[in-house]
Amino acid sequence: METKGKKIVMVMVMVVLLISVFGVSGWTGEIHGRVVCDVCGDSSLGPEDHVLEGAEVAVLCITKSGEVLNYQAFTDAKGIYTVAETMPESDRWDACLARPISSFHEHCTHLAEGSSAVKFGYSHPSGYSHTVRTFVYRPVNVPTYCI
Repeated sequence: METKGKKIVMVMVMVVLLISVFGVSGWTGEIHGRVVCDVCGDSSLGPEDHVLEGAEVAVLCITKSGEVLNYQAFTDAKGIYTVAETMPESDRWDACLARPISSFHEHCTHLAEGSSAVKFGYSHPSGYSHTVRTFVYRPVNVPTYCI
């Protein structure tokens, strides 16, 4: 039994050495952004505006090897969505497109002009993130206190 345990340890050490010698490395990327409700529809964020929790955002990325990856994210209580992936360096993201899909807020459901999608190249080294500009929704009817 003791010999079998030593063999397993030797195999594990050899695997670690092979990985370090041949340079198998991973790459990690991250994309994040915010989704907010412009309550007064005045194109400026003020104290009456709020973040949208549960808003859906799609992120589509093309890798350096040509593979297309599709991610789905939802905003948290701070209105922030995040997409992250670890992959081989040779397959890392090359370009991405982020676009809002829907807001589940009962009053703030209409996407503001200029918030349809954002296309960007992704050239960050491993461990860095890309921040996408804020996506803005507006209510169907502007509240009377805004007028």
